Amino acid sequence: MRLGLLCVGRLKAGPERELFARYAARVAAMRNLGFAGLDLQEIDESRARSPAERMAQEGAGLLAALPAAAGLIVFDERGRAASSADFARLLESERDRGVKALAFAIGGAEGLAPTVRERAQAIFSFGAMTLPHQLVRILAAEQIYRAMTILSGHPYHRG
Repeated sequence: MRLGLLCVGRLKAGPERELFARYAARVAAMRNLGFAGLDLQEIDESRARSPAERMAQEGAGLLAALPAAAGLIVFDERGRAASSADFARLLESERDRGVKALAFAIGGAEGLAPTVRERAQAIFSFGAMTLPHQLVRILAAEQIYRAMTILSGHPYHRG
């Protein structure tokens, strides 16, 4: 199953980009589990005047970037807090159902458009606190990697 991360905004060169790249490389190295890489697709931030317009434009960009027939999981502060093991079981379930591609979406500063949330099969939260979307992409990559280590029995996760 091909994995992708759809993000609003671009990471500049620096420690955040390097840390994301480290986890993406770790994900790519675990191909023996039936998952293939972690493709990153960055969507331009909207320049619309109103927050609602920005959210709608960014949401349309995220949905347009979603591969055909791909499953969609979003990270949103209004989502469900789940354990890493629960998250791993969801990835395993999607893989075992024969899903060819699974995308994870992270909204911009205004959050995710309702159209994106409605399209998602699962909505997860990293907690009730508001986090910068640049850090959320690192957390998402780390949790995807952690899920793979859980599924492979690797000792990285000490749950």
